[in-house]
Amino acid sequence: MSAKTLTEFGLVLYPGAQVSVVSGLTDLLVIANRFVLSDDEESAKEVRVSHWQATCPDSPPERIFDTHPEREGMPMVLVLPSVLGDPGGHALDDSTVAWLRERHATGTTLGSVCAGAFLLAQTGLLNGRTVTTHWLYAEPFRRQFGQVKLDVDRLVIDDGDIITAGGAMSWTDLGLKLLDRFLGSRVMLETSRILLIDPPGREQRYYSFFSPDMSHGDQAILKVQHWLHATAAQDMVLNSMVAITGLEERTFLRRFRKATGMTTTEYCQRIRMGRARELLQFGQSSVESIAWEVGYHDVSAFSRVFTKLLGLTPGEYRHRFGSGRTLSRL
Repeated sequence: MSAKTLTEFGLVLYPGAQVSVVSGLTDLLVIANRFVLSDDEESAKEVRVSHWQATCPDSPPERIFDTHPEREGMPMVLVLPSVLGDPGGHALDDSTVAWLRERHATGTTLGSVCAGAFLLAQTGLLNGRTVTTHWLYAEPFRRQFGQVKLDVDRLVIDDGDIITAGGAMSWTDLGLKLLDRFLGSRVMLETSRILLIDPPGREQRYYSFFSPDMSHGDQAILKVQHWLHATAAQDMVLNSMVAITGLEERTFLRRFRKATGMTTTEYCQRIRMGRARELLQFGQSSVESIAWEVGYHDVSAFSRVFTKLLGLTPGEYRHRFGSGRTLSRL
């Protein structure tokens, strides 16, 4: 029987790359190969895993690890792992950037994990595309790469020839997404089952906490932000916020949107839902009681806002993340 077609997944190493992501993805893909090899069809694909690194200045990356060194070919996918520390403090050398652009132009799908999106964005290939990264890095990413559309609510964004994953541990989700795309759902599900990890479908907003920008420099708006957080946004009356700043209402609304990137209503909702999450996760009060505590007299309105921002109903959130016995009605 002829040799099976190789589907090569390459990982791009660079100074500061997170070793656990490289090792974890390598292991996941190697394990997936067991299920591919169990297929008898000659047309079945076999997994090849490679690591690529620029070993000399001004030279493109070359393979430094390969599960099939005897075979020819180039990766179908190249992934940039996350970095440890400040993501803005890492950069790819020019030869690696040029190599990634060349590989992409010849049909290679490019991917990133967590802060690896910062390095992938240095290629310019993300401009105008929708991507994700860790929710903590949203503001610095937007400042550095204003031409890229960022959506940190989603854990994995598959934009065809560009696939990005959010948090540092989202390499598991990215790995399963790649298996599903290139090797089929059976291989993906078998791999997730043997590794005891959830199949794709999670969202980053289940885990992220509201971390607004406080470095915008508008002191009047900053004063309102501090007040809202100190009072858990119990008072969402526009007149109260305007009075704190001494600005005209239209000026206040314009400057608030410019400084925070959202309306006052959106901002207050996020503060309130953050408090609701804590009460659902660590307390035992009913959903109705929590709605009242965070400022909603209508539990249906509270549930709608919570579900819109978190992607789960209050009951579903407590069932998944609660630390105690739930007393709420779903």
